[in-house]
Amino acid sequence: MGVSTRARTLALMVVEDSDRLRLALGEGLEATGSVHVLHRCRSGEEAISLALKATPDVVLMDVGLAGEMNGIAAAVALRRELPRLPIVLYSIQDDDAYYRDFRRSGILSHYAYVRKTNYLLPTMILPLLKDAIAGRSFIDPEIEARVQEVRERDAQSPMALLEPNERAVAELLAAGLSNEQIAKRLGFRDKRTVARTNGQIYAAWGLNDTATDEKIARTRAAIVVREGRLISWDARGKPWTFTASGERAPFQPSSA
Repeated sequence: MGVSTRARTLALMVVEDSDRLRLALGEGLEATGSVHVLHRCRSGEEAISLALKATPDVVLMDVGLAGEMNGIAAAVALRRELPRLPIVLYSIQDDDAYYRDFRRSGILSHYAYVRKTNYLLPTMILPLLKDAIAGRSFIDPEIEARVQEVRERDAQSPMALLEPNERAVAELLAAGLSNEQIAKRLGFRDKRTVARTNGQIYAAWGLNDTATDEKIARTRAAIVVREGRLISWDARGKPWTFTASGERAPFQPSSA
C-alpha cells in the first residue's frame, strides 16, 4: 500500500541551507499528500551528487545556498547533467548578482523563480512544482521587474564591454595606479602590456575618438569607472551620457 501511494506522489529534492526551513518545507509539502521528499541537502554541490544517484521529479531550491554555488548556478549544473530537470527557485535576497546570473543562465522552461515571501505556504508551492514538471515557466512579477532593471542597467555598463583582464586594469587605473604599479599588481611581465590594454579600454568606451592626449583619455576612463556608466565627450570637451530610453543627455555626476 505504501509503495503504491508513493508511486503516485512527486519525488522532491529540497535544497535549502537553513536546517529548520529545509525540514519545514519538506514536512509541509509531504503533508499535502502529493509529494514525498527524496533528498534534502544544503548546497548545490550536494544536490548534483544526490540527483545523479537518484533523480527527483522536481527540485525546490533556494538561490542563496551554502557552498560555492548559488541556486542558479546549481540549477544550470543540474540541467547540464539532467536536461530540463524541473526546478523551482525561490529567494528572499534582492541581489543584482542573482538576477544577472538568472538572465545569463538561459533557463527557458520547466522552472519557476519566485520571491520567498510571496510563496510561503505548501499549497502555494505545490502548483509551481506541478507546473514546472508540465514544462511551464513562471517568474514572480517582482523578480521579473528586477531582472529587467538589471538588464537595462547592464546595457549601459561600461564594464560589460570589457574582457576580464581589461576590467581588472580599468579598476586599478581608476584607483590611481600607474602602469608600472598595475603591471606589478596583476603580475604582467611587461608594463607595456598595461599600455596596450589601456588602448583597448579607450577604444571600447569611445574615448580615443575625442581624446588625443593619453592623460586625458586616462582621466576620462577613471571617471567612467567611478560613475559606472558610459560617458562621451564632444569635440569641445563637454561630457554626455544616455538615459534609460537611449537619449543623449548632459552628464551629471552621481554625487551632484
